[in-house]
Amino acid sequence: MQNKLRIIAGKWRSRVIHFDDVPDLRPTPVRVRETLFNWLQEDVAGSCCLDLFSGSGALGFEAASRGAKKVTLVENNALACRTLRENSVLLEASQVQVVNGDVLRFLASNTQAPADRYNLVFLDPPFANNCTAEVCHALEDNGWLQQGAKIYIETPAQLALQNLPLHWQVLRHKTAGEVGYHLLLRNPQAT
Repeated sequence: MQNKLRIIAGKWRSRVIHFDDVPDLRPTPVRVRETLFNWLQEDVAGSCCLDLFSGSGALGFEAASRGAKKVTLVENNALACRTLRENSVLLEASQVQVVNGDVLRFLASNTQAPADRYNLVFLDPPFANNCTAEVCHALEDNGWLQQGAKIYIETPAQLALQNLPLHWQVLRHKTAGEVGYHLLLRNPQAT
């Protein structure tokens, strides 16, 4: 069964992207996306964005629509990646790159030049995966982030963020139904 969602704003406002029924794929709800991008309104245009566990691509495509200059979608499910690539072609999203692979393996293989590091990261792992802290440390320890990067994390609503890099600070936090969502800052004074 095909599912679809609308891009909220920007160049592709109201355009529809499709996604397949894939285990553990749960697109970020519209209300949460609206709040997140209101929080990030000054940060998206011109950003280098990394969307980990991208699934439907809702967050990455929304960022690209709002002017992100580079968006990397990382997803391990081959069917979801095929659909991400199809949506990228449909939108003529030349700034979007789709990577089919395991997120932790991807993060272990950083070949980014310092100028290509990411300043905006979306992290929305399957809730049963419980790898948030490990992924955050891989982002930090393997040099993926610019100074002052912002990191968005989705978790089950009742789960507290724990064991994150010490100099990351929570800027915002909200819940919507079963979803807890958090915006963090990689504090440049602490590195």
